[in-house]
Amino acid sequence: MDRVSSSMKQVSNPLPKVLSRRAGGGGGLEAERESFERAQTVSINKAINAQEVAVKEKHARTCILGTHHEKGAQTFWSVVNRLPLSGNAVLCWKFCHVFHKLLRDGHSNVLKDSVRYKNELSDMSRMWGHLSEGYGQLCSIYLKLLRTKMEFHTKNPRFPGNLQMSDRQLDEAGENDVNNFFQLTVEMFDYLECELNLFQTVFSSLDMSRSVSVTAAGQCRLAPLIQVILDCSHLYDYTVKLLFKLHSCLPADTLQGHRDRFLEQFRKLKDLFYRSSNLQYFKRLIQIPQLPENPPNFLRASALSEHISPVVVIPAEASSPDSEPITDLVEMDTASQSLFDNKFDDIFGSSFSSDPFNFNSQNGMNKDDKDRLIEQLYGEIAALKEELENFKAESARGTVQLRGRASELEAELAEQRHLKQQAQDESEFLRAELEELKKQREDTEKAQRSLTEIERRAQANEQRYSKLKEKYSELVQNHADLLRKNAEVTKQVTVARQAQGDVEREKKELEDSFQRVSEQAQRKSQEQAEVLDTLKRELAASRQELQVLQGTLESSTQAGAEQSTRIAGLEQERDSLSRAAEQHREEMAALRTELQQLQDTLSCEQESSKKELETLQTQLREKESGEQELQRRLSEEQFALLQGTAREAERMVQDALSRLEDPAHIGCTGSADCLLSRTLAASECVERLRDAHSKYLSNGAAVGSLLPCLALFTHLVSDVLLQGSATSHVSPMEPADRLLEMCKQCGSEAVSYLSALQDPGTVEVADCSPVTTCLGRISAIGEELRPRGLDVKQEELGDLVDKEMAATAAAIETAAARIEEMLSKARAGDTGVKLEVNERILGSCTGLMQAIHVLVLASKDLQREIVESGRGAASPKEFYAKNSRWTEGLISASKAVGWGATVMVDAADLVVQGKGTFEELMVCSREIAASTAQLVAASKVKADKDSANLCKLQQASRGVNQATAGVVASTKAGKSQVEEKDSMDFSSMTLTQIKRQEMDSQVRVLELENQLQKERQKLGELRKKHYELAGVAEGWEEDAAD
Repeated sequence: MDRVSSSMKQVSNPLPKVLSRRAGGGGGLEAERESFERAQTVSINKAINAQEVAVKEKHARTCILGTHHEKGAQTFWSVVNRLPLSGNAVLCWKFCHVFHKLLRDGHSNVLKDSVRYKNELSDMSRMWGHLSEGYGQLCSIYLKLLRTKMEFHTKNPRFPGNLQMSDRQLDEAGENDVNNFFQLTVEMFDYLECELNLFQTVFSSLDMSRSVSVTAAGQCRLAPLIQVILDCSHLYDYTVKLLFKLHSCLPADTLQGHRDRFLEQFRKLKDLFYRSSNLQYFKRLIQIPQLPENPPNFLRASALSEHISPVVVIPAEASSPDSEPITDLVEMDTASQSLFDNKFDDIFGSSFSSDPFNFNSQNGMNKDDKDRLIEQLYGEIAALKEELENFKAESARGTVQLRGRASELEAELAEQRHLKQQAQDESEFLRAELEELKKQREDTEKAQRSLTEIERRAQANEQRYSKLKEKYSELVQNHADLLRKNAEVTKQVTVARQAQGDVEREKKELEDSFQRVSEQAQRKSQEQAEVLDTLKRELAASRQELQVLQGTLESSTQAGAEQSTRIAGLEQERDSLSRAAEQHREEMAALRTELQQLQDTLSCEQESSKKELETLQTQLREKESGEQELQRRLSEEQFALLQGTAREAERMVQDALSRLEDPAHIGCTGSADCLLSRTLAASECVERLRDAHSKYLSNGAAVGSLLPCLALFTHLVSDVLLQGSATSHVSPMEPADRLLEMCKQCGSEAVSYLSALQDPGTVEVADCSPVTTCLGRISAIGEELRPRGLDVKQEELGDLVDKEMAATAAAIETAAARIEEMLSKARAGDTGVKLEVNERILGSCTGLMQAIHVLVLASKDLQREIVESGRGAASPKEFYAKNSRWTEGLISASKAVGWGATVMVDAADLVVQGKGTFEELMVCSREIAASTAQLVAASKVKADKDSANLCKLQQASRGVNQATAGVVASTKAGKSQVEEKDSMDFSSMTLTQIKRQEMDSQVRVLELENQLQKERQKLGELRKKHYELAGVAEGWEEDAAD
């Protein structure tokens, strides 16, 4: 209403403008619809595109306003259906983001218009789920989340898209039924599980070792998590409230599963909220709440009162005045007109409003009516006179009251003037601080610009690293192809060897069979020879018997006729034996024929076996020659791969050498520690390269281990050359020249080594020892250029820490004693205002010394606890030496505290004596507060966050700050009292004297302003130089380089 009223005041006659607009646009509904659809199409296409950048808020807001304008999402889906969501993962990811925004902030009919596309979203989710890289898994999980969100809001229509509900609405959503609350809790768990899955998948797809939130690709993936954070905060709040409600109605054992699931989601959500709050991208867009340290205890009903609903804060955007509808002005004007008419009727009556002067009935009025009217008017006049008198009396009383009020206001005005003067003094002080803050902001802007330049260089280095990574991937792919070819050749050789083994086995079997046949033939020959010998012996015996018989016959011819019969029998027997001998001869001839056939068959088989053996031997020789040819080709391809890798490596090193002479590289700077770390890594890589080279020379198949070492060697050597050149730009002239010359020599030796690897004649004699020598010399120069910090040996740091802490405590005790002594002298020698001021100032300084003493003791206890918990089996001195950087910071902070206490006591002494200024004392007290803050920060670096000593240290730090504020306040009060005492009196001065004093004051003001400007410039230069020296002493440049 206030905005409308102010708009009506600014616009003198708003109604004609509105009417003219309506009159001009009454006949263009179709044109307006076409213009709306055209604008929506442009905004949707700009919001959902294939560029890997975050969705612009103005395009998403236009889409949301479009759904409210048309009360639905028909136009959105008509445009989205024409987009290739299944062909581009980035396009699909940005569609999910915009659609999620519409479901949350769009019109309520967006859900109804989108339910029909739920199956298409499911199919698209399954399709993108098959891709394990890039945005594939992200799109799949996000589409599942959107489907779950639509199903949840469809089942529970009482929940709006942005999930913002009051406790009463939450109770109404469950209809006060425990079964409904139980089911609603399960659905919320499922919903929250999908949100957390998307959260974790996005974080796992990012490389957290780099600042991904400042890159366009990282912001593209992180932007939808703002909607997820908003949903998760409400779902967590409602889940806690529903679980408390369920525990009040159901047994605890029944809800054990709910509690377990809630605890798991609580841990995940807390971790994700914490990781998100540390990202730079979210810090400027959203304020992420932090969940409590421990989950709620649902078994205790009173724990519900301890639950704090997480609130996500998004910075509000200023609404444009042009966006306010002008039709409200017409409605307001009509409403104000009707309100005026009602008031008019209440005062004068409805009839008077229609005919105010009664012209219609005046002519017809008679005289009696006029008299009555006159009397009535007289009575009203009398009443009005009486009322006027009452008004006058009341006004007199009001005047008296107003005069009293005026007196009170005059007193308040005088008090306000006094407060105004104090405010002016405070404003002067704040103005001075504002000037200092402006200078700090300028320094911050310069640092921001330098950070931007560093980020740009980091992006360039990242692009170069990406190119090198692609080249390395190509080399690895070629190496994998060669390995596959080698495996195929090895397989062929194995098959050939198996065939050769088969041939040898067949040859052996043939030789065995031939041996068996020969043995059988020999056995048969022996048997036949034995039978033949038996027959010969029988024949010889028969012949002998025949001869005996013939002799007997010849000798017995005279024996008689009976012998003839016997002779005839013997002849018959002889004939039978002759026939038997003939049969034996025939059998022997048959055996000889069979033996001849067997010998012929054996000779044929031997000839065929010889021919097959010769064929197999020929095939084996061919396979061996083929294997040798494949082995030769494999060796050539392996060497070609090595030659190509060495050629690319040589080109990279040549590029690094050329960049050493590039004028654009002169602005690059680096630290000696970073150079030493790169040199150490390069030296280790050279050792691994030497081992891989020797393995390759002994076995050419070991090229797979040589190529990665060669690529890493090239990268590290190039990095050493560039880092050495950058370090020489910030080094003294003589070491810088030596370092640059050594870097060039190292690059030349690396190029020579890589060139030798490309020549088959020199690959065996290639030696990388000169590169190792150059790296050692570069490392030695880097050691010379390292900042030394404290000139203390590492083993003496532990003793120095104890000495400095003891010296600080002693300095504080000495300062407290001096303050007590000064207080005693002031009480003895001063009186009046000066005594009061000195007592107040010295008392506040005493309190500050006591607070610093307590802080130093707490710092000692915490330091002792840190050393005992972190040193393990080592001694405290070894712990201090191991953590030398932290130890040096602790020593520096202790020195600063002791020095500040001494300087403040000296300043207080001068103030008490009247020789010093109050400002010097205030500056010293603030410097002590800063030094104690440095000591607290140095002690907190390695302390456990749950340590009791750490809590004591922080409490002591707060005490020091309060004591410092007390010193500043007492100093300011004392200064005010002294200035009031010395107030100026100009009553006795003439006009000329006052004019002269005024001119002198103006001259003094100009001189003081000039001195103030010079002192501010001097203070800025001193702080800058102090920052540089502190950085060198404590190794800030090394930390930045790392």
